[in-house]
Amino acid sequence: MTVRALIVDDEAPARERVRDLLAGEPDIAIVAECANGREAIAAVGTHRPDLLFLDIQMPQVNGFDVLRALPASQLPAVIFTTAYDRHALRAFEVHALDYLLKPFKQARFKAALQRAREHLRQRGLNGAGETDARILALLQELRPKRTYATRFVIKTASRVVIVKAGDIDWIESAANYALLHVGDKTHVHRETMRALEEQLSPAQFLRISRSAIVNLERIKELQPMVKGEYVVILHHGKQLTMTRGLRELQQALGPD
Repeated sequence: MTVRALIVDDEAPARERVRDLLAGEPDIAIVAECANGREAIAAVGTHRPDLLFLDIQMPQVNGFDVLRALPASQLPAVIFTTAYDRHALRAFEVHALDYLLKPFKQARFKAALQRAREHLRQRGLNGAGETDARILALLQELRPKRTYATRFVIKTASRVVIVKAGDIDWIESAANYALLHVGDKTHVHRETMRALEEQLSPAQFLRISRSAIVNLERIKELQPMVKGEYVVILHHGKQLTMTRGLRELQQALGPD
């Protein structure tokens, strides 16, 4: 079996090092070399390599970005190469994926290559499976964690008010603006409901209609109406008509 290999590294000496080490491996055929992530994504689609030597630290499109851009069906076996990313190294070890720490030595290179051969042999027998799942799990673990707004800056002609997200009872649509209702005060915020919905944590806020977003912690009661609609009653007595998000609200409020 001839293994089709693709080398991806933004540094020419690093690509040359991999190429030199592969020169003594008769069962390895280098199908292409890439100097950046964008080239790598295109090359995988064109050459469909069996094995990918993939640098992590590359400008603009790094090694993880390359893998995220590939369909799961096109994921080759991967040997990651890196100079210093300790977090990534720990993640590789957790998911039992192979990596080479630069500058890598011949013995370590051969060991990684042999494990790649074994993986490809098993893939040939059983199809894509465990290792591909490990790569997908790694990408999920290393994906940047989503953050949500914790406060909003409300500017008026005379002052600037800081409103904490957790203090908001509910938000009301007002054309291209939004009204933040906080206790007995209302603040006009110069953003649309759609923009605000993207910024608010779904664990704390839920859009219950086209014109209202509620803080789940402020909900006191939920009353059914006709035609499948509900009335959401807040802790201070405010009533809001609910036309969407019932299942999400029931899940957030917990079992009966």
